[in-house]
Amino acid sequence: MDRTAPHDQAAEQAVLGAALLDPAVLAKLAETLAASDFYRPAHGELWQALVDLHHAGQPTDPVTVAAHLAEAGTLGKVGGAGYLHTLIAAVPTVANAGHYASIVADRARRRAVVDLGRRLTHLADAEPDTAELLAAGRAMLTDAEPAWPAPIPLTARHQPPPFPIHVLPGWLGDMVSAVAEFTQTPVDAAGCIALAALSTATGGRAEVEIRSGWREPCNLFTVVVLPPGSRKSAVFAALIRPLLDAEKALKERMAPAIIEAELAQRVAGKAAEKAANVAANADPAARDRLLAEATAAAMSADAIAVPKPPQLVADDVTSEQAASLLAEQGGRLAVLSPEGGIFATLAGRYSGTPNLEVFLKGHAGDMLRVDRRSRPAEHIDNPALTLGLAVQPEVLRDIARMPGFRGKGLLARILFSLPENTVGRRTPGARSVPTEVAHAYTRDLGALVLDLAALPEPAVIPMTAEADAAVLGIEWHVEPRLAPTGAWTHIIDWGSKYTGAVVRIAGLLHLAEHSATGVHKPIEFHTVAQADAIGRYFAEHALAAFDDMGTDPTVEDARHIVAWLERTATARFTRRELFSAVARGRFPKAGDLDPPLNLLHAHGYIRAEPLPARAGAGRPPSPAWLVHPDVIRPASTVHPLSAAIR
Repeated sequence: MDRTAPHDQAAEQAVLGAALLDPAVLAKLAETLAASDFYRPAHGELWQALVDLHHAGQPTDPVTVAAHLAEAGTLGKVGGAGYLHTLIAAVPTVANAGHYASIVADRARRRAVVDLGRRLTHLADAEPDTAELLAAGRAMLTDAEPAWPAPIPLTARHQPPPFPIHVLPGWLGDMVSAVAEFTQTPVDAAGCIALAALSTATGGRAEVEIRSGWREPCNLFTVVVLPPGSRKSAVFAALIRPLLDAEKALKERMAPAIIEAELAQRVAGKAAEKAANVAANADPAARDRLLAEATAAAMSADAIAVPKPPQLVADDVTSEQAASLLAEQGGRLAVLSPEGGIFATLAGRYSGTPNLEVFLKGHAGDMLRVDRRSRPAEHIDNPALTLGLAVQPEVLRDIARMPGFRGKGLLARILFSLPENTVGRRTPGARSVPTEVAHAYTRDLGALVLDLAALPEPAVIPMTAEADAAVLGIEWHVEPRLAPTGAWTHIIDWGSKYTGAVVRIAGLLHLAEHSATGVHKPIEFHTVAQADAIGRYFAEHALAAFDDMGTDPTVEDARHIVAWLERTATARFTRRELFSAVARGRFPKAGDLDPPLNLLHAHGYIRAEPLPARAGAGRPPSPAWLVHPDVIRPASTVHPLSAAIR
């Protein structure tokens, strides 16, 4: 009775940190979690303050909460403003807040059981009716001990959220919604490909200036992951066709200039050839002068460049071809494909050597040097390469193993989307895209391409002070997540580029809303807020994608243990038994099992069994774990947990 009451401080901190990070979490948990459920009084007081602010319609961010507590004179009691940021850093992932809350509630119920024991002891001392005492005890114990909740998947997100279509401008959102309905595909696919189409239209023609010295180009790398038979090609066809129409219109616009340049080059070439012949046949006295004239004529002919026909979109190209096309197209190009073969090409399918430089620099806008055999090397000062792909899940796992893709930063530049598969739940005979919706999309996207292409120089779009402040707020929000204990520590390379990606999306939404006139208007606060909603969507999906690629070694180790539990139908095991069963190559020492076991415990897959009392000297008993019944369910039954972690 004198031992420490059951509690889990880490779970309490995770719940509070998640509530500080996401108001939606607070709104959901406030319905079931009370301040009295927290073991630490400071945690209970902080929870009550959060709930009170939420009910009053006030923000619940750390700054507002700290000010509220300071005004109430209780800020020091809960640990000060610095402790609020400690709580945020303690959140492994906001998506699991419900599970952390269940741990807090479970420990509260267990403390209630302890209290019950004390009360029963006191009642027994008073010698009440024994039958009544036992009945009351059994009833209260039954209410206090809940069923073992279902485990949460080991993936970073059990089901990443759907694409926030509501933040897209009308003509774009209507098309995305209509294409998704017509093709019976998740809205994520159309939404991400639509962003790639916007990037194709604006890439290389506009960039956003956040603050002096910080600019972001308006081009994106997006990859949607869907299994075979998901109608990826149909979605691409509907959303990319207007770009091809605009490309054709650009070619028609450029045709006279190309013909004129070809004629000028031909005339100048013949004049240079004629001057060379005259110089070759001249007498020595006039040869030097005529040779100089012939040289000048040849240089004039060589200086006439014939523009290449405009090309906005390429499909499966090599890095060398992409570099040449970028040079020919003034630094802008989009690689759009409903397949993922480009990744194998970049990894060296044909050359045997990975060549990522063009794609790395094409995303960042860094100067690119293109060497040609027939002409001098060319410099592309600000390349803008767009990537829009739809790949199969196997491709996602393959690219994580391709040399240099993670180490050199290619994966960090990609906005991943892992939508829920709709195959098997589609409605045959869905209505076609309404004519007026398709017309508006074709008109507005084509106008964006043509109008921006007519600009003499790429436009620089500024931000309002409010928009700049919003970007700064995003930076403050992201930074704790990149800390060693933050939720994004295992994807720090991707997370470090998050704010820049949000700014790029804001630039695309701004131009989609205002068309080409947007280059003369600053980006406003609401546009950054809309871009941040899309950014948060991609952040959730990035965690799932990197988890699926196996970039978190602890998750991979935990999966390995779960596979052993499923295969052997083990309901209880000790650490010694587990260490004897698993591969030594993966777990060289018994201590290496602790991180994945802790993760499995946090996700509800296993539960620690109380250690038996030691009887005399000798080695202490090995820690034992109970396994959740869902994990060892027979393979013949449907096992959603197994499906989720594979």
